[in-house]
Amino acid sequence: MVAGADTGKGSTTWWVRHAHPLKTVFRLLLGVAWLTDGVLKFTSGFVNGFLSAVQSAKGSAPSWLSGWFTFWANAASSNATAIVYTVGTLEIALGLALLFGFMRKIAYTGGVILALLIWAVPEGFGGPYQSGSNGTDIGTGIIYAIALLGLILINATYGPSRYSLDYAIERRWPRWALVAEFGRAPTKADGGPTPWAPPPSSG
Repeated sequence: MVAGADTGKGSTTWWVRHAHPLKTVFRLLLGVAWLTDGVLKFTSGFVNGFLSAVQSAKGSAPSWLSGWFTFWANAASSNATAIVYTVGTLEIALGLALLFGFMRKIAYTGGVILALLIWAVPEGFGGPYQSGSNGTDIGTGIIYAIALLGLILINATYGPSRYSLDYAIERRWPRWALVAEFGRAPTKADGGPTPWAPPPSSG
């Protein structure tokens, strides 16, 4: 039997056959995570801890980063509530966009920027320069950014996501793809993008 042949039993062929729902599940899980983060910004008392988090990052950062954290510490000292609630609102909007598959191109790109900003301010770039336990954690923001970059790669590779609000809109108004896709828009006759499959083995 040829290695990698589609027998219907191999794990590789199973992943290929279920690519569409699996990539949607990945998007939904990430959406739940962002939505939860956003809601917690309004309920967990994070406003009170935001300034201390920035000041802690400032105190542990090397001298060449002191200007960055001084700026945010000054901003947080007088506008902590506005900053935290703005970020929380953006996180909720991003979570909903991921859950519904709405304006994904803008959501993914904006999410990367938001995740990196969170990583760079309250998380202090993950604190790799800190001593103790804080120095062993690179932070969650950078992980979120990498996950969203993965969604961008999936969108660019597989094309339109049939399990999304964008897909329904694009089939009627293909120009919606400008804010939804990193590739082409589906047509009315399009049953959905074909998932990648390995080339046939020779021999």
